[in-house]
Amino acid sequence: MTSASDARTTVAELKSQVLAFVRERDWEQFHSPKNLSMALAAEAGELMEHFLWSTPEQATAVARDPAKRERIAEELADVVIYALEFANMTGIDVAAAIESKLASNAGRYPVEKAKGRSDKYTEL
Repeated sequence: MTSASDARTTVAELKSQVLAFVRERDWEQFHSPKNLSMALAAEAGELMEHFLWSTPEQATAVARDPAKRERIAEELADVVIYALEFANMTGIDVAAAIESKLASNAGRYPVEKAKGRSDKYTEL
C-alpha cells in the first residue's frame, strides 16, 4: 500500500480501500446502517475519551502531544472508516453530501451574522 495523504488520496479511493477490506473478510453481512451508525458512535466516543475532563487548552495540548497523537489519529481513523463504510453500504456520495450540507449551513449561518459566534442558527 502506498503512503496516502489528504493531498493525494481521493474520497473514492478511501471508500474503495474500506470496501475491499470489508469484502476480504466477508463483513458486509454485518454492516447494516443500524450497526454501522452504532459502531460510528462508539468510535466517536473512544475519540472523545482522550479529551474528557480537559479544558479547551488542555485538549489542544493533548492533541499536539506526539505520544498521544498516534492513538488519537487511530481513533479518528476508526470514525472515518466507519463513516466511509456507512456511505458504501447506503450508496451515499460523501463529497456530494458534504457539499450539500455546507451549502445548507451557509444559508443558516450567513457570515455577516455568524462570524465569530458559536450560537445556533436559530439564535443568530
